Amino acid sequence: MDSVPALELDPILDDPGTRIIVCCGAGGVGKTTTAAALGVRAAERGRRVVVLTIDPARRLAQSMGIDSLDNTPRKVEGIKGSDGGELHAMMLDMKRTFDEIVEAHADPERARAILDNPFYQSLSAGFAGTQEYMAMEKLGQLRARDEWDLIVVDTPPSRSALDFLDAPKRLGSFLDGKFIKLLMAPAKVGGRAGMKFLNVGMSMMTGTLGKLLGGQFLGDVQTFVAAMDTMFGGFRTRADATYRLLQAPGTAFLVVATPERDALREAAYFVERLAAEKMPLAGLVLNRVHASGAAGLSAERARAAAENLDEGRIVDQGPGNAGLRGSPATSTESQAPATAATSSVPEAAPTAGPHIPAGTEADARSAADAGIDAGTDVNASTPTDASADPSAVDVRHLTAGLLRLHAERMRVLAREQRTRDRFTALHPEVAVTEVIALPGDVHDLAGLRAIGDRLTAGRTPSA
Repeated sequence: MDSVPALELDPILDDPGTRIIVCCGAGGVGKTTTAAALGVRAAERGRRVVVLTIDPARRLAQSMGIDSLDNTPRKVEGIKGSDGGELHAMMLDMKRTFDEIVEAHADPERARAILDNPFYQSLSAGFAGTQEYMAMEKLGQLRARDEWDLIVVDTPPSRSALDFLDAPKRLGSFLDGKFIKLLMAPAKVGGRAGMKFLNVGMSMMTGTLGKLLGGQFLGDVQTFVAAMDTMFGGFRTRADATYRLLQAPGTAFLVVATPERDALREAAYFVERLAAEKMPLAGLVLNRVHASGAAGLSAERARAAAENLDEGRIVDQGPGNAGLRGSPATSTESQAPATAATSSVPEAAPTAGPHIPAGTEADARSAADAGIDAGTDVNASTPTDASADPSAVDVRHLTAGLLRLHAERMRVLAREQRTRDRFTALHPEVAVTEVIALPGDVHDLAGLRAIGDRLTAGRTPSA
């Protein structure tokens, strides 16, 4: 394969024109850790950074030395920033963000009526796409404040790659008045005819809301619509503005994946969708890639060596372990280093052993003095006597186990390489950086720095 372009992240982090970095991808691929690690690295390189995460897990907050994260950016202590570099972190509170929108765009009395409305409470807490929409709303709020010169966004985990890009439009369309006006139509008609109309219309759209129909529900909808009437258009306007913000040159999308088939299939879909929507893609972060310090030893050779050890076909196992074939065991005083067992020494009379060239009599005598039968073949040596040297058996079995572990690691590496190759063959234009897996979980700033170092190393898949 042709070489894959390397994704260089430090220039992106250092560029003052880069104002937003969006980490997207399937769930469970390390988006949150990637976003946090980029935030730490950018802050320590002089940027004023805020990381907006959607992950409710406490371990990320703890890794930043914060008791908990909420909807308010909190400064992360311990950042070794230069030139005023700072890091703030926050976790999206979907409902609180919706409440803030209401409070910002309605007078106190109307805002209270909306916040206390049961229909609004259900809408703000559980409507499909609300989390994705509110993440983009919060992004727009942070960008408007201009308090930070870099915003790193960890996108919500979604079942479909379309959710993140479609949610702002979808929720904006819902709240721009069209669907709400349909809900209000039966109230204006009134009476049983109105209720019948409402029941039929809602059943066509959603069976769930159809089960909730009744006088109280209709009253809640009327109160909600009356209070929100002047705000509906604003949702669509802000959704469109956020969408344009994502398309702006100062935004960089990073697709995060692991070297697994399903994750890279989702990543490929993201790449294609971002291109279709004209979103600025920086590249692919291939997370948790396995590596080996002994890549020159193939899986086949490692397995063969392990089998040889288990079956006792390797003689070099320590002094006195070769044993004598057809003769009593020698005393410890007559045993020589195991390296003497690496030659076959036949007697002068014809034997089954190989012929010794002239001039090797001294070597033959040395081997004979070491207690090795003249006809012994090193490839058919007697297995080690465990009672003679149990430690040698333990070392042999341990070595065989390590060789099998290495063979399994090489098998994983080969599978990951094939998966990467399929992705890069389909998308050769996408820059890639590989992040070698850490031996444990990230639980502090040092771990985030280690991830940042690996993210910015620019390592790409080997050809």
